[in-house]
Amino acid sequence: MIGRLNHVAIAVSDLASGTAVYQSMLGAKVSEPQAEPDHGVTVVFVELPNTKIELLEPLGENSPIARFLESNPSGGIHHVCYEVDDIIAARDHLKNEGARVLGTGEPKIGAHGKPVLFLHPKDFCGTLVELEQA
Repeated sequence: MIGRLNHVAIAVSDLASGTAVYQSMLGAKVSEPQAEPDHGVTVVFVELPNTKIELLEPLGENSPIARFLESNPSGGIHHVCYEVDDIIAARDHLKNEGARVLGTGEPKIGAHGKPVLFLHPKDFCGTLVELEQA
């Protein structure tokens, strides 16, 4: 069921500073900032040969990233995203196995324009997992 690693998401309090670290220090190609109001974040993607790093900055006071940064002021890894061939079949399989799907359980459109779901970190070794339709 699980496909390739799509990205690792890192929460940052200052997207411009985070972008500069990846561009200047690591010489990475970084996308333009993209606001995702449905998810309460502004994102950039750091392009790597085999995957991406997603830098997340809070967009608004109710952003889940703002809450994450309250507990982790210097930022840090927020979630990992795996691709799945069929997000509804994956959701149903995982729920049958006892995994908790966050939110309503219905996919939302993510930053790549594809359906995504999030899975409770307590069910996945302490890691928030995002599934994205391949």
